[in-house]
Amino acid sequence: MERRVVIIGAGISGLLACKYSVEKGFDPVVFEAEDRIGGVWNHTIRSTKLQNVKDGFRFSDFDWPASVQEIFPSHTEVLDYVESYAQHFNLYPYIKFHSRVINIDFVGESFEEMKTWDLWGGTGMAFGSKGKWHITVLDTETNATEIHQAEFVILCIGRFSGLPNIPELPPTYCSKVFDGKVMHSMEYSDMEKSAAAELIKGKRITIVGSQKSAVDLAVECAEANGVKYPCVMIQRNPHWLLPGNGFLISHFGHLYFNRFAELRLHKPGQNILYWLLATVLSPLRWGISKFSEIYLQWKLPLKKYGIVPRHSFLEDMSSCQIGMLPDNFYDKVEEGSILIKRSQSFRFCREGLIVGGEDKPISSDLVILATGYKGDQKLKNIFTSSVFQKYLVPSPTSTIPLYRQVIHPRIPQLAVIGYTEGLANLPSFEIRCQWLTNLLDGNIKLPSIGAMEKDTARWESHMKQYGRRNFWRSCVGTTNIWYNDQLCKDMNCNPRRKKGCLAEWFQPYGPADYAGLADQKR
Repeated sequence: MERRVVIIGAGISGLLACKYSVEKGFDPVVFEAEDRIGGVWNHTIRSTKLQNVKDGFRFSDFDWPASVQEIFPSHTEVLDYVESYAQHFNLYPYIKFHSRVINIDFVGESFEEMKTWDLWGGTGMAFGSKGKWHITVLDTETNATEIHQAEFVILCIGRFSGLPNIPELPPTYCSKVFDGKVMHSMEYSDMEKSAAAELIKGKRITIVGSQKSAVDLAVECAEANGVKYPCVMIQRNPHWLLPGNGFLISHFGHLYFNRFAELRLHKPGQNILYWLLATVLSPLRWGISKFSEIYLQWKLPLKKYGIVPRHSFLEDMSSCQIGMLPDNFYDKVEEGSILIKRSQSFRFCREGLIVGGEDKPISSDLVILATGYKGDQKLKNIFTSSVFQKYLVPSPTSTIPLYRQVIHPRIPQLAVIGYTEGLANLPSFEIRCQWLTNLLDGNIKLPSIGAMEKDTARWESHMKQYGRRNFWRSCVGTTNIWYNDQLCKDMNCNPRRKKGCLAEWFQPYGPADYAGLADQKR
């Protein structure tokens, strides 16, 4: 049978999927809706920087150029780095730009037949069934649509773009009653930098949100308007955000990103010994999380402005919601060009917004909703099949069940790269793409569908245990080494990547540790 591979999206995950597919002898086609690669890095505000130190966010076989000196590179430097990677490995010939995938449909196998399968795709192989995917693609320049066929589809569409999460309010309190302008942070990020600067200049701006995009936007608005028109932030659930310097960021890897740190956590599929060790070390797990909280409350004026998070530092770590503060955020708060209001609710009125517990409106000309994205819905929408949509999101209290965070046990000949989060996404995407292309090449034998579903259920329980109310973010950041170990074993590679016992247990793990993985079979 043919082994045609289609990759949807030319962001970082799509480029990695393309590179490793080509290395395995495939001739993939990459459909990209825009006119350039980079995905979400094409849609950032002027002040956006990388959220990881650059040594923790790099391709294993392609280092940052020497010209990038900052520990946290700017968004333009990240985009240049990604484009250099694509040029170095000659990936551009595989990419079809201005090609927006409207939907995908699996044909050639009935759902009744697929329900009887014990193995993924009927045989447990990537190209095992007689089915194929029909991919409907819109040419964004001509508005013509065309249906392409492939035996395997890799979805690399990201979850933090495309479909904004807009808070639902009663009609009398919604944005239509407001005399000013309302937009989502996605719309602002899509604007040309000069147009965005013109939009916010001299405006009374209110930002709804408490995560990274919200604080970056607040600083940008404060720099534009100063104390004359202070930017108001409405935060419902403040998160733990890290300053770019100091003890905690300097020792972060030793506290959270080594094997000993992961011993403190109960992990999916662990044996009884690991379970006992995690139980015994649970006071240390609590203590390090509490130390991080105390340090940040000492370092930053969180109590002064009433924005101490109600949840633990470990919960934010386990749901991948730890971010970096802009350098001068609290300087702007201190001078009065950023005002912070903590409230569980808000509503629109003609003059602006009214937050819970207050009668006086926050007078606004512009309201920016930095309220996240509907990643689950975005992923569902690309399927024409309601059956596959139901498989992806079985209930509001479930994560999307992906075996090895890559394939759905009941959706054949398809993989998803980039949905499950890590605290440094690039290296996480890279090892998943290596695992996937080994599967495509027939080098990995999958367990039964039932066994894969049990494994996804164990990971979901783990995410709910530590990520708690934000389990839906499907984060493997605090158990990343354990997760990578499973992928390495599947690929018959040695998961122990350090030299020496002490280094293996106590040195932080990073992308360079997995360099040359494909050449190091056991």
